[in-house]
Amino acid sequence: MDVTRSLARQSMVVAVAAALVDGAQLVMCGAFGAGPVLAAVLLIAVVCADLALAAAPSTTLVVTVLQVAVKVSAGIFVYVHGLQARVSDVGFLVAGYRAGAWLAGLPSVSAVVLLAAGAAASNVLMGGPPSKDWRLVLMTVGTGVVPWLVGRYTAARGAYIAELEQRERLRQQEHRAALDRALTDEREAIARDLHDVITHHVSAIGIHAGVARMALGRIDTDAATRSLTAVETSSRAAMVDLRRQLDLLHGRDQAGERQPGLADIDDLVQRVRDAGLPVRVEFSGEPPVLPESLDVMLYRVVQEMLTNALRHGLEPARLAIGYRPTRVEIRETNPIAADDAPVRNGAELPGGTVHRGLEGIRRRVELFGGTVEYGAGRTGNSWDILVSVPIGAA
Repeated sequence: MDVTRSLARQSMVVAVAAALVDGAQLVMCGAFGAGPVLAAVLLIAVVCADLALAAAPSTTLVVTVLQVAVKVSAGIFVYVHGLQARVSDVGFLVAGYRAGAWLAGLPSVSAVVLLAAGAAASNVLMGGPPSKDWRLVLMTVGTGVVPWLVGRYTAARGAYIAELEQRERLRQQEHRAALDRALTDEREAIARDLHDVITHHVSAIGIHAGVARMALGRIDTDAATRSLTAVETSSRAAMVDLRRQLDLLHGRDQAGERQPGLADIDDLVQRVRDAGLPVRVEFSGEPPVLPESLDVMLYRVVQEMLTNALRHGLEPARLAIGYRPTRVEIRETNPIAADDAPVRNGAELPGGTVHRGLEGIRRRVELFGGTVEYGAGRTGNSWDILVSVPIGAA
């Protein structure tokens, strides 16, 4: 709204300035001495035509016709009374600019033809060198055409700038949307990490606490001591992992510390064994140098696999990690109770007990272009999950 009022004020200033200049020039050229009445009529026409420049853009063609008529009338007046001075045409030039900037299609073409014809006719009527050489007459046509061209250029440039600004706005919107998606993905990744850390350690703590309770009931102090020690160890490990996750969340990466990777699998497996689940681990192939993000993801996947086996499976569990030329394959299998046998490709135990964990594994792996296959083992009473991830995906 403020911009519209500002443009209206500027248009009025231009119109008044053109009227003052053209009117003053008409008075000073001696027109009133040659024909006072006609000069007064011409002066009123010039002032009205110039003030019309402040009218709405929809009147542009009408104002152009009015300016051409005034310019030709001034030329006729100069010709009839034999005046040597020329009448100023500031309003005519501004009208040409407006026609180029604000008109399009047939109205714009009609306006430039009128401007060119009016400029040529006026200069021929006013006499002087331009009226005696047809080449100079053609050159005077530029008085009407050049302002129109400037208007066309300005309008095209304005449209181009507006298009660039629109593209920039769209780019910023897309950037903000991408940033929102990245933040959402990051929050989900943090939630998955916290789920993995808490589930793994709390499961181990719960199992050890149960063993300690039963051992105390049997007055087996050695077993109770081992279980309580394991509870203490798992609790400390949980606090270390949680602190690491919170440091990452707050952007504080302690020097010398890193996220766990496949090189830490032995420690992870030992904690699961200490919790009471025998795990057999098999490695095949030559371990490649993995990107840190992929290495951490694979560790979390193994952690979730073993946590599910610890909570829902029977012993022993088997973990196979294979390093292929282009992929890393991780397979975990463990027996389960007959009543809990999953349906092949059904993808989860009864009641959805491992749904969250499996969903977390699937989402992690798919971010790196990998695949997840899970379901009943060959005998139907075991759980089998296979993860395959391209090495170059990160």
